[in-house]
Amino acid sequence: MARLLEQYNTTIAPAIAEKFNLTNKMAIPKLEKVVINMGVGRATQDKALLDVAVDSLTRISGQKPLITKAKVSVSGFRLREGNEIGCKVTLRGKRMYEFLDRLISIALPRIRDFRGVNLNSFDGHGNYTLGLAEQVVFPEIDADRLQHTQGMDITIVTTSDNDDQARELLRAIGMPFRQPQQKSR
Repeated sequence: MARLLEQYNTTIAPAIAEKFNLTNKMAIPKLEKVVINMGVGRATQDKALLDVAVDSLTRISGQKPLITKAKVSVSGFRLREGNEIGCKVTLRGKRMYEFLDRLISIALPRIRDFRGVNLNSFDGHGNYTLGLAEQVVFPEIDADRLQHTQGMDITIVTTSDNDDQARELLRAIGMPFRQPQQKSR
């Protein structure tokens, strides 16, 4: 069993239920899925960039990504409807917990000048999105073999309807939120 899942079942869920006074076990917020998205806009000129992004995302997530296509044509970007412009992967269950464990304990601390993730990146429905500027923060990626660094968006979807419960869930899991700055007098 994934270490983070076991921790959720034994300590995190009961603590959240007590804090928000939830008596129904099904009302306790939990993680539903994690979606990792890499937009490769330059793939319209160079198809090899998309292959590198797919390979990187496969190594990071542990499963093969879905290649995403443009929904509309935008002449300013030389983009036609149906062009392959990115890839995404949806993680659930054990893989999701293992990925989050690696993200929180290994990848985020490897970011240069890291002071925590933004506390205000919730969408109002209990989902959290963070962006990474480069994929080399993950230990699975060999930085010496990459020609181009590629950023990604990571969306953590919870069963909570409000941001307060989702924020408390992610804080209990170990998400390193940035401390609000104290105003000096």
